[in-house]
Amino acid sequence: MAVEVSAGRPRIGAPGWALAAIVLAGLNLRPFLTGVGPLAPVIRASTGMDYRGMAWLTLLPMVLIGVGACLAPAMRRWLGERRAVLLALALVGIGSLLRLAWPGGTALIATAALCGLGTAAAQAALPAIVKRQFPARMAMVMGLYSAALMAGGALGAQLTPWIAGLSGSWHAGLAVWALPAWAGWLLAWRALPRDAAVASAALAGDVADANARAEAKANANASRPTTIPVLRLLGRPRTWLLMASFGVMNGGYASLIAWLAAYYQERGWSGPASGGLIAVMSVAQAVAALLLPTLAARSPDRRAWLALALALQAIGFAGLAGWPDLAPLAWAVIGGAGLGGCFSLYLVVALDHLPRPEDAAALGALMQGGGFLLAGCAPWLAAVLHDATGSFAAAWWYHLAAVVLVMLATTRFDPRRYLAAMPSRA
Repeated sequence: MAVEVSAGRPRIGAPGWALAAIVLAGLNLRPFLTGVGPLAPVIRASTGMDYRGMAWLTLLPMVLIGVGACLAPAMRRWLGERRAVLLALALVGIGSLLRLAWPGGTALIATAALCGLGTAAAQAALPAIVKRQFPARMAMVMGLYSAALMAGGALGAQLTPWIAGLSGSWHAGLAVWALPAWAGWLLAWRALPRDAAVASAALAGDVADANARAEAKANANASRPTTIPVLRLLGRPRTWLLMASFGVMNGGYASLIAWLAAYYQERGWSGPASGGLIAVMSVAQAVAALLLPTLAARSPDRRAWLALALALQAIGFAGLAGWPDLAPLAWAVIGGAGLGGCFSLYLVVALDHLPRPEDAAALGALMQGGGFLLAGCAPWLAAVLHDATGSFAAAWWYHLAAVVLVMLATTRFDPRRYLAAMPSRA
């Protein structure tokens, strides 16, 4: 059992509770994004926003997620990992709740920004918590965390239009996600260990033994994180390759959650039915995000599994672009599985590069930061392509070409060369 050294009352330190807090936090980081697409026609009619304006509801949060992730090492030093997660869930809860009380297009974009900042803080801190708390099961737990992200996206896409229809208000459909955000805050406050103040010890005798407490406190202070400077990481080409690959790959996810529902609504589908496509895609993402890292954990070389995930993405985008009415559910499932597996595998690959949790988390934060800055542009580019061609099919062709480029980049991720590509501190 993890024993927390603290002047106050002890908190839950059991790994099961910490894992539950990580999963519930992950579930809260996507509904505010995926719930918008199925309601796009209603929101456009109510606010007067066009497709390029609607693109900001995805673009701005992703850009802020990217900026926040780039600043993650400094943020973790200032706040600590646990407090960063608490702040993140509070921002998501506040941003979601404000969607009920603060109507209008500008307000919708502003609340998306709040939720985006919260997501940035959580995605920067949670991988470090995973690697610190579950070092022997890091790949499996990262897969579970990634699956929670995707499952949250599925819930957002499926339940938001249903709640909006039940309540008669699209504002209520979007604001309801404040409830699980605050539930996640309470669990994280209760279950996550205090930053740099947790020591694991097998206590055979009395827990209150003074010598054991003194030793635990000394170990905790000795393990206080000192991270590789960001500028040093940015000076390594491997960091930029990870950022570019992660960003181009996640651009496909950003475009799909923004426009897949609208694409099929233009083909005669209803809002709930088109939202169901996003939900099915997100469920497939969640399953693949959990399954592929677990399978990939058998070997330190993740490239074969990355190639499989990218091939699935290619099939999904080709189907959506060339044969959208042939098997829409199949395209959503296949493409979603590729996106979910790739997302979680990239998180694992970033953590694989460096042995220390703080350093690996800093690299992962930079990869997500630069990647989400790049991915955030994809929905806006898709809207431009739609305006130029009259269909989102052009955007799916673009993402198919992007997948091919990422496939080429993954050949560089040979674990035998990680030390040369990303040398640890001296």
